[in-house]
Amino acid sequence: MKKIFLVVFLVFFFLSGFTQWEWQNPLPQGNSLRSIFFTDSTTGFAVGNAGTILKTVDAGSTWTVLSVGNSVWLHAVYFVNKNIGYAVGENGVILKTIDRGASWNNLNSGTTAYLTSVFFTDPNVGFAIGINTYPGDAVILKTVDGGVSWDSVSIGIKCWLSSVFFTDTNTGYAVGDSGTILKTIDGGANWNILSSGTIHWLNSVYFTDDNNGFIVGDKILLRTTNGGMNWTILTIGTHSFSSVFFIDKETGFTVGDNGIIKKTIDAGLTWTNLSSGTYMPLSSVFFTAAGTGYAVGGLGTILKTDDGGTTWNSISSGPTCSFYEIKFTNKNDGYTVGDFGTILKTTNGGTQWTTLSTGTSDQLLSVSYPNSYSGYAVGLNGTILKTVNGGLNWTTSTIGTGDLLNSVFFTNTSTGYVVGYKGAILKTNDGGATWTILASETANDLYSVVFIGDSTGYAVGDNGSILKTINAGTNWTVYSLGSTYWLRSVFFVDSSVGYAAGGDLSGGVVVKTTDGGVTWNALPIGSTYGLTSIFFTDVNKGFVVGGNINNGRILKTTDGGSNWVTLSIGTTNWLNSVFFTDENTGYAVGQYGTILKTTNGGGIFIEEITSSEAFFSIYPNPVRNKITIVNKLKTAEITTIKIFNINGELLINKAFQDVNLIELDLSIISKGMYLITIQNKDQIETRKFVIQ
Repeated sequence: MKKIFLVVFLVFFFLSGFTQWEWQNPLPQGNSLRSIFFTDSTTGFAVGNAGTILKTVDAGSTWTVLSVGNSVWLHAVYFVNKNIGYAVGENGVILKTIDRGASWNNLNSGTTAYLTSVFFTDPNVGFAIGINTYPGDAVILKTVDGGVSWDSVSIGIKCWLSSVFFTDTNTGYAVGDSGTILKTIDGGANWNILSSGTIHWLNSVYFTDDNNGFIVGDKILLRTTNGGMNWTILTIGTHSFSSVFFIDKETGFTVGDNGIIKKTIDAGLTWTNLSSGTYMPLSSVFFTAAGTGYAVGGLGTILKTDDGGTTWNSISSGPTCSFYEIKFTNKNDGYTVGDFGTILKTTNGGTQWTTLSTGTSDQLLSVSYPNSYSGYAVGLNGTILKTVNGGLNWTTSTIGTGDLLNSVFFTNTSTGYVVGYKGAILKTNDGGATWTILASETANDLYSVVFIGDSTGYAVGDNGSILKTINAGTNWTVYSLGSTYWLRSVFFVDSSVGYAAGGDLSGGVVVKTTDGGVTWNALPIGSTYGLTSIFFTDVNKGFVVGGNINNGRILKTTDGGSNWVTLSIGTTNWLNSVFFTDENTGYAVGQYGTILKTTNGGGIFIEEITSSEAFFSIYPNPVRNKITIVNKLKTAEITTIKIFNINGELLINKAFQDVNLIELDLSIISKGMYLITIQNKDQIETRKFVIQ
């Protein structure tokens, strides 16, 4: 077997002080949770998407989001005792804590496999399982020294393993797709395939003693009474079940899709549906006592029961509809709009958000406040809402069109503009009492409108469309980027300098003008993600947000768009809007009710790339005077090296032609933590390093 030894990077221990964006909605956070584990009646942990680890010390009443410096999906958490715990996830990530979750070390698993489950039989001996996504081999890892090294156990089957459970130091089970059940009786050295009698995907295995065990999966429940020699298929319904847990030999629970929770009191022979109060998929269930249990799942859902499952209360809170724009009228008062006519308001800088009554269920896409009291929101079906009392009441304007309206901007309390479907531009001069349809000179959908002063305004949209007016909308000049970019957001720093963000099938794009919109040049954004909103706090510092189906993104520039760094944001949800009230305080909103806040200017990129993933290696780290970069692929091409400080400011920018080993003199840079970005035509990687 191949022995893999632990490599712990010193920089990992600096991570706890670099929290960048904090959740404001939902609470305690909105990433989907995959696994929950309690070490005693009050202390528990939950893990999930985007490197999420939550901890409670008061039996679930409150939860703290822990900083682990890794944004991979975590699928399982297991504690050996109250101090020592492990979490595993994608890219072979295995995290370990020895201080009750206060800090987490990234162990070297020696694999990039997708790890789905972890189990320890004692403080030293443990197992992690999953799949090597290419070529699809089942993966079982074993450690006998508390994670310092891991052995890869050869089992020779192609399978996605989902769950592992041991009944003693020698006897264990692992289950996965196509009805796969594996058993070991020699402490994991060898694994035998058991006959399950099904081809259904199996998700979770649990044994109440040496003989009696249960497996749940896709529309199936299996039971054995003889240590896995035979399995009986029990009737459980048509749901997909993700997790099973028993509090004694007779009483057990299983959870799954659509918020399903079932309970048995006769060792699985019959199951009763419980009311969970949610339709979110549930991924994991855990009981600390006969009456007290927890379940976690989609979009940060956390449920708790204190009566043995009869009733379940939601610990997580806040609306989970998507939000599309956020605006603040001052440092305290802000609004965000979204699905189902939702408008939230904060009066304390986002500490609390209140849902306002709008009288509509139409999707709202944009909001504008010319002062603290007068506000407007627009969206689906030609909806235009107005308030004159800070959102307490809203009235609907009649505009004579039912088309989609994407963006609203008011230059003062009387004059405002709305853009939308097929080049629609509307204007009001009487505070929204009446609206006039303007001639836009384009049939492309428009997504964003902004004015600098009373007369000069811009609108952007599909097919690289950029429109400009210099006479308060009477006439519009159409500029085209000559591309298929869909532009979703436009922002001007002053009368000359402006930016627009969007993308096409190849990824995100940011374009910049320095002549008031006459000419536009694409910036080196380096993002394969669609971009939806852009905001600058001054002529140099700006932010752009977006994402794709699996990841949210915030990029930051400190030099007017010449260079961009990806910020650590702690969510996989797509982001739709970004807004800053000053150079340090900013907000971003997006999918599934996501509201994030930063108070340190967005921070910096802090996500570590594991050595097994990296195309480049850097050493030493920490460094004193000189750092060495090695291209593992040894290709002949241009390699660009950029070094940033913790504020994202570019300190060094050098290019090297056909060099695979690069040495940089850093003696002129002061002590501290820095980022190094290494890029060639095929790869780009960012790492942390420390100068001592």
